Amino acid sequence: MALYEHVFLARQDVSQAQVDALTKEFTTIIEEGGGKISKMEYWGLKSLTYKIKKSRKAHYTLLNIDAPAAAVTEMERRMGLSTDVIRHLTIRVDEHETEPSAMMRKSDRDDRRDGDRGGDRGGPRGPRGGMGGGFRGGDRGDRPPREGGGFRSDRGDRPPRDDRPPREGGFRSDRPARPAGLPGRDTPEG
Repeated sequence: MALYEHVFLARQDVSQAQVDALTKEFTTIIEEGGGKISKMEYWGLKSLTYKIKKSRKAHYTLLNIDAPAAAVTEMERRMGLSTDVIRHLTIRVDEHETEPSAMMRKSDRDDRRDGDRGGDRGGPRGPRGGMGGGFRGGDRGDRPPREGGGFRSDRGDRPPRDDRPPREGGFRSDRPARPAGLPGRDTPEG
């Protein structure tokens, strides 16, 4: 028998009880085919990156399967017929993970982070207590201000505009002059 990780997405309209019933149905199919489910995780109702069959969210469920290929094929066939399942993916793996999946660890990590900070994410002034930071400035920490300011006109490496020599022929020096009398911008016909 082979080892598989299987994830399926159920429509956002179904309840968690209905998702549990779908999971039970697919587990039964695997067991009737001579396999077993070693781990089952319900990841919850999560937002989708893009709409799938008019759904913006879906119920995610992970199954670690140890079964023959025929049982997995039958389960996938029935998922394709079910109107409640909008997507499914089965991947063959060398071994199953014994600890919780990455999706479950992420929620544990978020809970721990909130507990360490007392549920405070830094308040309205950001995590360092400054006024935001980012592109437009704010709390810069222990960094000194830049030499010469932050704008090109403040730099000392370029002469001011007035000291530059004038250009020859104006802006469009490489074009020939327009003959007089032709319609253009400066004549009423243009």
